[in-house]
Amino acid sequence: MTSTTALKVGAAYIRVSTDGQMDLSPESQLESIVQYAKSSRIVIPKEYIFMESEGRSGKKADNRPEFQRMIATAKTTPKPFDCILVWKFSRFARNQDESTFYKGMLRKKLGIDVISISEPVLDGMYGRLIEMIIEWQDEFYSYNLAQDVTRGMKTKAQNGGYQCRPPLGYRIPYHNATPEIVPGEAEIVRMIFDRYVNHKMSIFALTRYLNSLGLKTSQGKPFEKRSLEYILQNPAYAGIVRWNRTCNETNEIRDRSEWIVTKGTHPAIISEELYNQAMLRFESEYRPKNAKPAEVTKHWLSGMLKCSACGRTLSSCVRHTKSGDHYSFQCYGYLKGKCRASHYVTEKDIAAAVLNALQEVLEAGTVDYEVKSVVKAEDSHEMELLKNMVDRLELKEKRAKAAYMDGIDSLEEYKQNKLLIQKERETLTESLKQLEAAGPEENADSGSQERQMLDHIRSVTDILRSDRFSALQKNVALRSIVDRIVFHKDTMHIDVFYYLKEQSREQDPRKPA
Repeated sequence: MTSTTALKVGAAYIRVSTDGQMDLSPESQLESIVQYAKSSRIVIPKEYIFMESEGRSGKKADNRPEFQRMIATAKTTPKPFDCILVWKFSRFARNQDESTFYKGMLRKKLGIDVISISEPVLDGMYGRLIEMIIEWQDEFYSYNLAQDVTRGMKTKAQNGGYQCRPPLGYRIPYHNATPEIVPGEAEIVRMIFDRYVNHKMSIFALTRYLNSLGLKTSQGKPFEKRSLEYILQNPAYAGIVRWNRTCNETNEIRDRSEWIVTKGTHPAIISEELYNQAMLRFESEYRPKNAKPAEVTKHWLSGMLKCSACGRTLSSCVRHTKSGDHYSFQCYGYLKGKCRASHYVTEKDIAAAVLNALQEVLEAGTVDYEVKSVVKAEDSHEMELLKNMVDRLELKEKRAKAAYMDGIDSLEEYKQNKLLIQKERETLTESLKQLEAAGPEENADSGSQERQMLDHIRSVTDILRSDRFSALQKNVALRSIVDRIVFHKDTMHIDVFYYLKEQSREQDPRKPA
């Protein structure tokens, strides 16, 4: 028998293919590796068995935590093992460049070989050549398979098939089934689009509003700005399939010519017209990452000024000096190279023009404005939604009690759950009371409506000229009567678009928030 000094210490690396290729299970791979190790006098300690969770691709080593842990372990001193055993070379890597890099580092710098137990190769340069050919075949297979999958997904998208995780408002009842509508969640989606398009609520304000009602995302979490942005930009809600918009590797948005947009086979939750209106507003008010929402802005005109050339919002910029803060505005499209017309204007000039426009309306005693009616159905949908949520709380209470009675939860946990449910009930009940108390106002004739509009303008003008109100309060006040202000740089003229809510439930703008 060979001396025990001939024993080697080895590591086992195990990964299951994600591409549907005929593959051994992780347990079968490990069993085969252990058998090979015994026959080759290689000892594999348990701590040197590295097994990836299923679904890890071999294309990129960065996406395989166990692989990275194995490489880090191999670099420790003294050398922990003499070789790494894999079922096939393709389990080690499907990318030939990465395979060559890591194998070269292991062999030349650390003295650790990578051995395929099912693909034996000769020693020396000829064996190394055979190994490289095997690696090339693996990568070639992976590339071709990816192309086949992409072609299949493209064909499905062109035929209107939905291929993503179902968003809020939909569910997939079984594998490869067409998404179907979840009624309760669909009402939330309709509310989001209605509030955003018809009531001009900002995404920031809409997020706070949804969370105040206790509503949740499809993952059961509170709404965030990014979750609303995803919903508003998702054409699936209008029954449209959009595929190949982003690059999976970099998450960058591809050129529109590469997108596939077609009529989907799944049912729509909102109309295509409403979705297009939402996208039109979203794109015109697009703000770069980390930009502050209008509700926390430092200037009361932020978000209100629009470019007369392209319709985009004029972004604000502040310069801090010893004499104070100096604001200016410029078209966001111009800053990004999307608009050719500069609309640069200082805060001093544009603020004066806005205040003068408000004053001229008050002196003339007449104003052109748009009346925006509150749709009763909207409130009934919200009330029905809240009532359903209150009813579901009873089921939560029963489940919490059952968990306590069955010994799953302790008495302290049961008390805590009851307290959380009670708080949620109080929040929902208060929201219901507010909706029920806010009944529709009596319709007024055009004369009384104009007087009401002028009174609103007078109140807002007083707020804007006062030093007692913050920039945020001024911004909210201005938004309560003005939809947008279009700035014409060539003539230094502004067009103010006023609106009046026929059934206004807004807080009196003269009262600080």
